[in-house]
Amino acid sequence: MTGSYEDPRVAELRTAVSRLRRELATYPAEFPERAIAEDELAALAAMVMHGVPELPRLRRSLLLIAGAVGSVSALARSLSEVRHAVELFGETRGR
Repeated sequence: MTGSYEDPRVAELRTAVSRLRRELATYPAEFPERAIAEDELAALAAMVMHGVPELPRLRRSLLLIAGAVGSVSALARSLSEVRHAVELFGETRGR
């Protein structure tokens, strides 16, 4: 054990973002906002690599991703997991 601590919210967000990125990459159909979703997911992945991200930036990315893939029912569950993970950052610690 290295003794380093990782915020569990960061770990959950990293997992959710990774899952949605994989599902989006394997989704066979093209749609107009796909590039937006891919870019924002890449930005989220980069943010969580550097510790606890800023909540306003997380929410902005979530809105862009939801707008881009929200109508793709095959991605709904993974999108919901990302939304839940982002919401964890808005909660008061110790709840």
